[in-house]
Amino acid sequence: MDDVEDFVAGYRRFRAAYDPRDAARYRDLAENGQAPHTMVIACSDSRVDPATIFNAGPGQLFVVRNVANLVPPYLPDADHHGTGAALEFAVTGLNVETIVVMGHCRCGGVRAFLEGEDKQSTGQNFIDRWVSLLRPAYHAAVHQLADAPIDARQKALERHSIQVSIENLKTFPFIQDRVTAGTLRLRGAYFDIADGKLLVMDPDSGDFTPLT
Repeated sequence: MDDVEDFVAGYRRFRAAYDPRDAARYRDLAENGQAPHTMVIACSDSRVDPATIFNAGPGQLFVVRNVANLVPPYLPDADHHGTGAALEFAVTGLNVETIVVMGHCRCGGVRAFLEGEDKQSTGQNFIDRWVSLLRPAYHAAVHQLADAPIDARQKALERHSIQVSIENLKTFPFIQDRVTAGTLRLRGAYFDIADGKLLVMDPDSGDFTPLT
């Protein structure tokens, strides 16, 4: 594994810091399974790691990551649905109590969508199809900013897409049933990479305020 020396060195540091308490925790997780209370839907971006941001240890977060932290609407068809499968397992299998959709600034997936709108296509078939899920958010909150600089449109879309993903979560029957019963909460958050601040979304107004 000489081609990944940094990761090998990192693993060795991990093992060197591995104490009996860590061993007991991992053994318990291996033997008794996981029981996280929270699921986080985050972007695949290497700069935005939920476990790092929330200082979470093993077994505390159930995480699904995809380009632009998107949740598709409930569409039970014959296609493969990785995000839907993760949602179903987290809610019906692990009984998580909270789902957090966490977006972030300067998202490459959101940028690809906006550039595709400007050019009609980026020429990237898988990405174009996936980020087309941003279109409802674009028309709801960004279309009126058509003459604004792309950075301003990107920031607006990054934030509004979180609201749309939360609405899409509610189209899954097993999620809506638990939200109605009061056993599952849906939350939105936005991470600013440059200053390391996390903003939380007001579920009623959709406004984002820094978490203090």
